[in-house]
Amino acid sequence: MCTDDTHDRRDPWLPDHLLKTERDLLMPLLRRTPAEAFELRTACPGWTARQVLAHCGAALVRIVEGRLEEGVFLPEANACDVAEREDWPLDRVLDELERGLTEAGPVIAEREDGRLDAVALGEWVHAGDVREAFGEPGAYCGDALDLALPLLSVTSRKRETPRLVGVLADRDGEVALGNEIEGRPPARFHGDAATLIRIYSGRPLVRTRYELTGATEQELLIYR
Repeated sequence: MCTDDTHDRRDPWLPDHLLKTERDLLMPLLRRTPAEAFELRTACPGWTARQVLAHCGAALVRIVEGRLEEGVFLPEANACDVAEREDWPLDRVLDELERGLTEAGPVIAEREDGRLDAVALGEWVHAGDVREAFGEPGAYCGDALDLALPLLSVTSRKRETPRLVGVLADRDGEVALGNEIEGRPPARFHGDAATLIRIYSGRPLVRTRYELTGATEQELLIYR
C-alpha cells in the first residue's frame, strides 16, 4: 500500500467503514467467548478485556448521544465510565459496544474538524488488545488493516508526529505517516504492519522485530 497526499486528506466515512468492519469481525468472536476469558488482563494497564470493551462501548455511545463535554475522553473520565459498568451483565456490555460500533460512524462523519476520527482508530486498536488477551490471531492487523492504515496516516498528521516512511514486510509499497519537518529527513521503518500499529499506539513491542531510524518510538505516539 502506498500512502500519498491523497491519503492525507480526510475521508469522513472512513471511521464508519472501519467501525462497522470491526463490528462484523469482532462481535461474533466476543459472543462465543466464555465469560471467564473477559477477566484476562490486556496491554492496557489495570484493565481486563471486559473493562476495555466497556470503555469502548461507553466512548462510542457518548458520541452517538452527543455527550461530549470537556475532558470526556481523559483517563479519569474513562475510568468513571468503566466503573459505572462494573455491575452490568456481560451481554449488556457487549450490546452497548455493538450499538456504538454501528451508530457512531455517521456522527463522526458529520464532524468537519475530524477530531473524533482518532476515536474510531482507537476502538480498532482496543479490539487488537482484546484479541491479544484472548490469544486470538489478527491483533493490530487482520481484514480491517486496509482501513486502519489510511486513518493512521491522517491521525498521525493531526497529532503532529514527525514524517515517517514505512516499508511494510507484509504490504506492497510504502506508507507515509506524520508531518514533514524542515531540515529533518523522514524517519524510516522496516517491519510488519502490526508492529507499526503497536509503535504508534504505544502497545508492547515484546517479540517484535523491526528497524526504526530517524525517530524514537516516543515521538511517534498518537495516544499520550
